[in-house]
Amino acid sequence: MDAVGVHNGRVALVTGAARGIGLGIAAWLITEGWQVVLTDVDRQRGEVVAGVLGENASFIAMDVSNEGQVSSGVAEVLGMFGRLDALVCNAAVTDPHHTVLESLDLAHWNRVLAVNLSGPMLLAKHCAPYLRAHGGSIVNLSSTRARQSEPDTEAYAASKGGLLALTHALAISLGPQVRVNAVSPGWIDARDPSQRRTEPLSDADHAQHPTGRVGVVEDVAAIVAWLLSKNAGFVTGQEFVVDGGMSKRMIYVE
Repeated sequence: MDAVGVHNGRVALVTGAARGIGLGIAAWLITEGWQVVLTDVDRQRGEVVAGVLGENASFIAMDVSNEGQVSSGVAEVLGMFGRLDALVCNAAVTDPHHTVLESLDLAHWNRVLAVNLSGPMLLAKHCAPYLRAHGGSIVNLSSTRARQSEPDTEAYAASKGGLLALTHALAISLGPQVRVNAVSPGWIDARDPSQRRTEPLSDADHAQHPTGRVGVVEDVAAIVAWLLSKNAGFVTGQEFVVDGGMSKRMIYVE
């Protein structure tokens, strides 16, 4: 990989990048020479982590469900760098919200879909002309919960299932100039490193995965980086599951 601080001429916009998987993706892309613009609703943390990531990182505060903020944010990226080569839609309301259906608040349902599903649509809408100009790529972060559920997670599951459908719809609408794919993580330990050290996962947590361990943010970042690269030039409209094999494992109560 190129050294940090070496710019390869490509610009990526990564949403929900102040922590967790989004931050991991931003950091990985920077090691490959990308100029990365991080966005998040958490301005204070976002500015701090962008500063830590170095000169190839910038930060813009953005609520992806607000079209005005999306439009102005994309314009700011173009004003800074004059181009956009990649969009990574990671921002999400991540709490599955274990509330029984009869008590599910419509406002919560609407907020989850606004961020998790409408947000990627708005970003694709406003980024599309600039991505087309440079043969760019979009990666949407879905979830294995798009295909399997725990009880009482209707809003989150619906939003992530919808995001898979949006992904292949965008791939057809924006091709051949723009490729669009989705990555669906399973259990990824996306906590801050300090918390992972002081509260490590159990051996049982790791052992239930066919790979023998719970995932880390780098597992997701690696495949996102590949999908954004020219090496994935024949890949569009697809879902890539990164879950240590858990969704392929039969589990019965004995």
